[in-house]
Amino acid sequence: MKAVRRYALRLERKKYLVRAWRKSRSLRVVADRTDSIAPNDVLCFCTLRNERVRLKYFLNYYRDRGISHFLFVDNDSNDGSREFLAEQPDCSVWTTPASYKRSRFGMDWINRLLRLYGHKRWCLIVDPDEFLVYPFSDTRPIPALTDWLDASSIKSFGAMILDMYPKGPLTAQPYSDGQDPFEIACWFDPGNYVIQRNWAYGNLWIQGGPRARAFFQEQPAKAPALNKIPLVKWHKSYAFASSTHMLLPRGLNLVYDEWGGEKTSGVLLHAKFLDTFTAKAAEELERRQHYAASAEYRAYHAGLNENPDFWTKWSERYINWRQLEILGLMSKGNWA
Repeated sequence: MKAVRRYALRLERKKYLVRAWRKSRSLRVVADRTDSIAPNDVLCFCTLRNERVRLKYFLNYYRDRGISHFLFVDNDSNDGSREFLAEQPDCSVWTTPASYKRSRFGMDWINRLLRLYGHKRWCLIVDPDEFLVYPFSDTRPIPALTDWLDASSIKSFGAMILDMYPKGPLTAQPYSDGQDPFEIACWFDPGNYVIQRNWAYGNLWIQGGPRARAFFQEQPAKAPALNKIPLVKWHKSYAFASSTHMLLPRGLNLVYDEWGGEKTSGVLLHAKFLDTFTAKAAEELERRQHYAASAEYRAYHAGLNENPDFWTKWSERYINWRQLEILGLMSKGNWA
């Protein structure tokens, strides 16, 4: 990469770090238990708004997989999310009424917390409806994965978002507090994905799946990105450039093998499509706090008026990580 481009990316990264410091001044501490974080703990960072019904299962899922401490930014919830999290002994919570959009969709807040608490630690950055599946995740905790990544001198771990959905209309099966969402949303698209390389940042750009075919048939290029880098051995000089889709420095985005073969990767099971989604989409459309003037949520709102059924005869029922590897959606690489 040319020296001028490297310098420009370095300046961009510094800009994000300064933004993070400035935007973090709106954060107010609700519960700070970060003094209980041990040196080798794997941390989870998450931004949310009005996700109370999801939080019990979310916390239990990641606790069972070895996450030791959770750091949440609550964007002015009014459904009890903040109060529930403040009661959890392994959670630290900040809140802010500031604009989600003007904080680069929450990434300024998360970049700041990562700089303060994630330095030289493995950090998992996910949304409340994202559940990481990785090789051997049915038998090995996340710290086993990060130990192997350390031993292999790998600093970042990529995952594809896999949109999960029920069979039948979304409203047909109500979701209850604490329930495993994949008891309902247990189907996914095994194919129907396109991949291209983002040459500016070096990451892969993945689109497709049920959101592309249900909401973006006419403009598939505007479908949401499905590539993420959710697990990083953080350093205080790093910064997310666009959600968790890409990072700076640029080398952290090379979570795939350029020379053939495959690097170890995972999947984020995405539990967005439950009966709660219609109300959530309407709320976010009204707030207009999302990317591109909430174009994604405008597409959702229009499509949800027909109470869609995402299931097709090509849909696959989720079994385990090995199934996803066979389908080519993730890889165990050389982790044995």
